[in-house]
Amino acid sequence: MTRIRIEALLAAFPKLVGTGKQHTYVETENVRYVYQPIEALYLLLVTNKQSNILEDLETLRLLSKLVPEYSVSLDEEGVCKTAFELIFAFDEVISLGHKENVTVAQVKQYCEMESHEEKLHKLVLQSKINETKDVMKRKASEIDKSKIEKNRGEKGGFMSLQSMGSGRIESTFNDMSISSSGGGGFGSGSGFGLTTDIDSFSTKSKGRPSSSATAPPKGLGMQLAKTQRANQFLESLKAEGEVILEDVHPKAGPTRSAAPPLTDPITLSAEERLNVTLKRDGGVSNFDVQGTLSLQILNQEDGLIQVQIETGSNPGILFKTHPNINKELFSNENILGLKDPNRPFPTGQGGDAAGVGLLKWRMQSVDESDVPLTINCWPSVSGNETYVSIEYEASSMFDLRNVVISVPLPALREAPNVRQIDGEWRYDSRNSILEWSILLIDNSNRSGSMEFVVPPADSSVFFPISVRFTAAKTFSDLKVVNVLPLRGGPSPKFSQRTTLITENYQVV
Repeated sequence: MTRIRIEALLAAFPKLVGTGKQHTYVETENVRYVYQPIEALYLLLVTNKQSNILEDLETLRLLSKLVPEYSVSLDEEGVCKTAFELIFAFDEVISLGHKENVTVAQVKQYCEMESHEEKLHKLVLQSKINETKDVMKRKASEIDKSKIEKNRGEKGGFMSLQSMGSGRIESTFNDMSISSSGGGGFGSGSGFGLTTDIDSFSTKSKGRPSSSATAPPKGLGMQLAKTQRANQFLESLKAEGEVILEDVHPKAGPTRSAAPPLTDPITLSAEERLNVTLKRDGGVSNFDVQGTLSLQILNQEDGLIQVQIETGSNPGILFKTHPNINKELFSNENILGLKDPNRPFPTGQGGDAAGVGLLKWRMQSVDESDVPLTINCWPSVSGNETYVSIEYEASSMFDLRNVVISVPLPALREAPNVRQIDGEWRYDSRNSILEWSILLIDNSNRSGSMEFVVPPADSSVFFPISVRFTAAKTFSDLKVVNVLPLRGGPSPKFSQRTTLITENYQVV
């Protein structure tokens, strides 16, 4: 509608409304006026004649409740003072000509909501203003300092301080000292007293005690202030739910490695990576397990060995040895050894290397009973809310650790209302994801559930659901029986590590 059309409809309304009538609507050839008197004013709703008048009356009733909430006095002057607040409130009730399912309390809450982007913009702007002020102060200090140096050079007949080789001006007078490293013949013990004079000027100008004989490193005077402002800025971002990755500066002294060093001379690691795609209505779309057995040896003298293993009784697993491994020996006796028995296995220092791959295997299936963890999600809309119930069922084959179930949510203004949960939850506001965490799933909690409430949303919004976990048991159930030395003697000491991890586990 054009502005002229709206003004014409509003101008025609006073001529159509009558006095002493009980009904609160007037119809013309094209439109319907639905109105309600509010003291000396009218609250007017203009609709077409095809609209539902009962729904229009309900909308008008809600708008009439909002007017006293924002307008101090129900007259023309009071309404004009709060015109923008009323427009914003009405905009929350009516969207594209249709009424929203909201209450007065919800409208007030939405209008009072603070914008995260606005706060972040103000913080960045304030940070720039503070930095600009610091630059101005530093420039003023540099100008004052250059004047003092010029006057001192003219009085004492000294050369310009630039001849000392530094050419750089410190941030504050308090941290200045002239060392013999710059050259020019002015050493710390030359007796001219330049450092003392400059420090005494700093004391007079800023009212602080003079600096010590040994000045601190360059830049420390301003570095402390910048760190304080940066910390305040980071704390403000953390309060808004941002994830801040703080820099970790290395400390003097011995450093620790990311993983604990290997203590046993021989370590065998069996790792399986799980890729699963489940259907939201049940069934398996993709199930793929890929495993590796790797060998790590600390000392070169322990390299002449063979590894005897047990592969379990799972017929769906296909094993494949490394090209340098004796395939016939593995097929007949389940022993992993090099084709050349006089050649030792390579060694790794400190356990940093990934190890030497000895064996690979793969398993694929469409049987849902092979899935270690199934997820059922049941969203249902009731009124102006969506109730979401999520259940998990774990197989008795594995004890799962550090389970995290990530459920995508629609864009929310606040965290979802979690009403019941077996475990813990965390809401990632930036990515709009609800994370359900269970530390351990064993025989005491093979099944669990979570229920939360969000505003109305389509059921497809809550998919795909991502899952990650680890387990100390594998599908292959591969075990290292013994490590056989080729030079004779007792079997060397060895350790075995077994891990099942999820690489891509989803419910779509």
